[in-house]
Amino acid sequence: MTDRSHPSFPQTRMRRNRAEEWVRRLTRESNVTPDDLIWPMFVQPGSAARTPVPSMPGVDRLSIDLVVAAVGEAKALGIPAVAIFPVTPRELKSEDGKEATNADNLVCRTVRAIKEKHDDIGVICDVALDPYTTHGQDGIVHDGKILNDETVEVLCQQAFVQAQAGCDVIAPSDMMDGRVDAIRRALDDEGFDDVNLLAYSAKYASAFYGPFRDAVGSAQSLGSADKRTYQMDPANSDEAIREVALDVAEGADMVMVKPGMPYLDIVRRVKDAFGLPTFVYQVSGEYAMLRGAADRGWLDWNKVIVESMVCFKRAGADGVLTYAAPQIARLLGA
Repeated sequence: MTDRSHPSFPQTRMRRNRAEEWVRRLTRESNVTPDDLIWPMFVQPGSAARTPVPSMPGVDRLSIDLVVAAVGEAKALGIPAVAIFPVTPRELKSEDGKEATNADNLVCRTVRAIKEKHDDIGVICDVALDPYTTHGQDGIVHDGKILNDETVEVLCQQAFVQAQAGCDVIAPSDMMDGRVDAIRRALDDEGFDDVNLLAYSAKYASAFYGPFRDAVGSAQSLGSADKRTYQMDPANSDEAIREVALDVAEGADMVMVKPGMPYLDIVRRVKDAFGLPTFVYQVSGEYAMLRGAADRGWLDWNKVIVESMVCFKRAGADGVLTYAAPQIARLLGA
């Protein structure tokens, strides 16, 4: 429907506000700064170890010492937080993912090392069992079924050891029912009431996660199985609002939509409905598509990666997890 409250052409010429860079800047509705970025990092065992992720050009698995150095780089670039994901050795994986609750596991050692050197940057820890299980699922499996309540008990233990190590933000990505309430209560009971909860509230059973699973080594474990009994159906939108509402009621401080670009409609609906800090994950498949096309000369990397951030912000996101965070921060500061 035409809005009759505004004069039409030729009195109104929309191009006037696009004519020069200064006026485009002055009338810009969405802006991106390094404050909007979270840098996900993959940590692996070893020392001075850097292993490229073939399906994510430009992304490496790093040993703890190199992660600590990268966090220093993030801080220098003005990036406010990093997210840590472990590459768990196969010999430490098990059916029940018990390594997740080891207070001296790879994630906990990484968090302690980061905080010893950089105590003024946020550290976000993923809570889910898939990096630790031999079957690659996010929860405990019995007779082919992912057990919800039993998994939640383990996730509470995992969250506790992460908080104990110094994690600032616990981020459950498992999509088990009731896990936000259980984790919040568990943390509060242990005196960690100041630790934030960032809930992966609207996490879809997406085909865009493939390179991430390569990076953390869960792709081979998962095999031909999928996660559709607990992650959301990509066809559903109203269900996302119900999921977010439940997590907010259970104590989530912040919520996330994952994946990102194909789900901008969900980001907008969540932000409009709840007005809560809303984050979005530019997942590995999104990154790989843009990076791969740019490496072949089909896209201008600098332009498309910044444009993608603007799109997230325009949709209502308060922040973006992106593997390109340091490159974007440099581009924004140029």
